[in-house]
Amino acid sequence: MIVGNGPVPEGAAAAMAQADRVVRFNDCRSFRAGERSDVVAVCNTGRPARAMLDGGAWAHHPAVVAARDIWCVRDPAFFAALRAPLAISHPELDDFCEDGTPGFEAFALASAKGVRVLDASLHSRVVAALAPYAPAGSYVVPSSGLIVIAALLEDAPEADLVLTGFTHQGWDGHPFAAEARLVESWCRAGRLSRLVEAAPPRAAQA
Repeated sequence: MIVGNGPVPEGAAAAMAQADRVVRFNDCRSFRAGERSDVVAVCNTGRPARAMLDGGAWAHHPAVVAARDIWCVRDPAFFAALRAPLAISHPELDDFCEDGTPGFEAFALASAKGVRVLDASLHSRVVAALAPYAPAGSYVVPSSGLIVIAALLEDAPEADLVLTGFTHQGWDGHPFAAEARLVESWCRAGRLSRLVEAAPPRAAQA
């Protein structure tokens, strides 16, 4: 199961308990006590990385404590190469490519967790997959959620991958409308499914 930070249906904990792995994101806002958390995928550059690494609250979040692995979604070298073009196109994002990967690696080592940095080539393949839905230059980068979905589709092409907590809304630097269309195309192709809340049982009739 891939659990975004949007609303999650009631009863999702039971589905998570049956999953082989539950992947969450960043500050794990949709986490509820008692739910599974095996992987936390983090935006390891810029302000989101600093917010997680500074102060210690993120490190003590129950979902982070329970996770076995930390995934860094942004390849440091790839994002370092974005710094110059972004300085022209989006000068307000002056710290967008600031690398926090060493901090997450140190945290994982100290916490006996595994750590994975997703490869830049994956990012490029996601950009190519988005091309029919969002023209190049119309957004800054794909969201962490989409990158992780693509990673798991490649890691386990035969797995039953289930999404929940994805509203495809947020920062306007991500092409969320295009991402929603791409994810729906994967769902129609049978590569993904979405967890939906079960309908309440019908009342007994006299």
